[in-house]
Amino acid sequence: MSILNARPVLASACLTAFFAGAAMAHHGWSWAEAELSELNGTIRTISMAPPHPSLEVETASDGVWRIELGNPRQTQRSGFVEGSAKIGDQIVVLGNRSLDPNEKRMKAVRITVAGKVYDIYPERIRMN
Repeated sequence: MSILNARPVLASACLTAFFAGAAMAHHGWSWAEAELSELNGTIRTISMAPPHPSLEVETASDGVWRIELGNPRQTQRSGFVEGSAKIGDQIVVLGNRSLDPNEKRMKAVRITVAGKVYDIYPERIRMN
């Protein structure tokens, strides 16, 4: 294979490696604590947009947190769909906080809104 013919193959391989690495970093849990934490607050924003639906939740003592849900299909399977919650609703989030203590970010495993429970990652919920 000549150098000119190898360029598209090399470029394709580099792009594939880049996007695969980005996808792994995005979808992993390595950025989060292993232990589950609970967060109580008020929903300030709701986004159901890909790649992950998310909420901004304001707590009484800690300010606003970014709450990441599962991918759109997984979030929908939990029953949490557009209209399940609205801005101003009280919410309880069970999930994994960021390892960075200065980052107000959590990956939700379960959310509870108006007494309705949505298990987004039921396999990650440990019962004591």
